[in-house]
Amino acid sequence: MQKNFLIITGIFIILEIYVYQAIRTLTDNSWIRWSYILLYLFIYGLFTYEILNFQRSDRDATRAHIISILFLVFIIPKLFVILFLLVDDIFRIGSYLAGFIRESENFFPERRKFLSLMGLGLGGVLSALFIDGAAFGKYRHKVRKVRVKIANLPKSFKGYKIVQISDVHSGSFDNPDKLAHAIDLINEQKPDLVLFTGDMVNNVADEFKPFIQLFSKISAKDGKFSVLGNHDYGDYVTWKSLDEKKNNLQTLIDYQKEAGFDMLRNEHRIIEKNGEKLYILGVENWGLKPFPQFGKLDEALENVPIKAAKILMSHDPTHFDFVVKKHPANIHLTLSGHTHGMQFGLDLKNIKWSPVQYRYPKWADLYESESKLLYVNRGFGVLGYPGRVGVLPEITLLELS
Repeated sequence: MQKNFLIITGIFIILEIYVYQAIRTLTDNSWIRWSYILLYLFIYGLFTYEILNFQRSDRDATRAHIISILFLVFIIPKLFVILFLLVDDIFRIGSYLAGFIRESENFFPERRKFLSLMGLGLGGVLSALFIDGAAFGKYRHKVRKVRVKIANLPKSFKGYKIVQISDVHSGSFDNPDKLAHAIDLINEQKPDLVLFTGDMVNNVADEFKPFIQLFSKISAKDGKFSVLGNHDYGDYVTWKSLDEKKNNLQTLIDYQKEAGFDMLRNEHRIIEKNGEKLYILGVENWGLKPFPQFGKLDEALENVPIKAAKILMSHDPTHFDFVVKKHPANIHLTLSGHTHGMQFGLDLKNIKWSPVQYRYPKWADLYESESKLLYVNRGFGVLGYPGRVGVLPEITLLELS
């Protein structure tokens, strides 16, 4: 990882020389030019230092946050400047080689200045969006209301309200109080049931300890259930022994129990109303490699009637396509998370795009395949980049019909 990032850093430093031409085009002020040079020498130096000292086993997310903010706020936006200048240079070189006009007649300073200003302006807008996303975007929780039709749903469960949350990643937040508004939003929905679909922490159980009291305030008539996500197993940190790692997982389960969550590990629970039943299934994480495949759907389905109404909690949405929708048990609705919507994209009513869709075609909202439904939650928290741009943190309210 360090090697790849250093290569990328080297490429961007070379491109930075090209970008500097835009600064030269816009101003002759030596103070501005030198201030720009010194600022970016500091930024690239800090970026390189953080990369060289980054360890995948780091339990504190601070360094990953610094790296992502430096990259997204100060480096990536420069692509706009490069794009605009490159278009101008390609036009000039093409015209010169074609022999249409002499090189001396093919330079238009005003056009160059305009394109430099456009590139820097758009890059500045993107930087501002990433800053806003880190400062405020990760706290802009939105309730999304979805009506879901489930075959064979007992009459007693029509209008039944389920709140789904996913991917809290509590280690990415420094103060539980800043999430109090989101917990209030959940309770305002007056849910019958709350389902959490995995990744309560980034790496270790103690990340969730300061949040136990806050999440214990979530209230639901029929209880709160949870499953494990890929980050909950502690696979991304170094442990002194296998026992220490196992104890960490048990501690996380205990902490969630303190917060009122009943964790389902390849098992099911029954919600009963007026003698009618709704089956809630929960499996451990199952994802495409390199993610663990601990989910055992058959175990969760043990003693569950084939024709019964069933809802499955499975952290990774790929489980739906590769296992669930083909399973003869006919699971009507699967709830997943994992993708976060990459915490960046366009998430409008008629336009939905995020880079994560090229890895996970089912990355947000409700999907239907072979008469079975999958809902993918955009995530409650953040990971890596400590913010959200365009794709807001989500609290899903599912109403059964």
